[in-house]
Amino acid sequence: MSVDRVLDKLEAYVREGTWLPAGYRILSEERLLEFVEKIRSTLPEEVGRAKIIAKDQDRVLRAAQEKAQAIVEQAATVHEELVDHNEVVQRARTTAERVLQDAEERARKIRAGADEYAAGVLAEMEARLASALGSVQKGRAALANAPRPSTSPANVALAEAAAKSKRAAFDIQAPDETAALESVAVEI
Repeated sequence: MSVDRVLDKLEAYVREGTWLPAGYRILSEERLLEFVEKIRSTLPEEVGRAKIIAKDQDRVLRAAQEKAQAIVEQAATVHEELVDHNEVVQRARTTAERVLQDAEERARKIRAGADEYAAGVLAEMEARLASALGSVQKGRAALANAPRPSTSPANVALAEAAAKSKRAAFDIQAPDETAALESVAVEI
């Protein structure tokens, strides 16, 4: 029997009691003590259940608070990691773009410099070749108009000495141009 039910019966008993003048009622002491005893015997059971419920409530509430705190901490950690990761990625992209732009600019300058150098070397070679071609044409023209020398050994030796002298003068003047021509030919 629950405490509430015993209290309801006690209340009903008090209302049913005999009325005396001056607003008092007559109740049986024995019956009142019986109700008090029933309340005492029922009360520990109810109190025990209330304590268990209260204890479980505190435990469940603590567990829920601990779990909520852990979730909040985990969310904060994940948030920090995502922010850090995002910042690192942004910095890396910015750095990569800057390095790529610098490399492209350097490559453009190197290409422009190489093209300019090659154009200069080719123009100089063209001028020298034109000069040499002009000399060859003049020499051929002079040979075509000149009387034929005799093929005497003295004339042949003199012609060979002149040719060697010209070749030596050309070789002294030409090593730098020859190396430049060879490097341009290799690049092309």
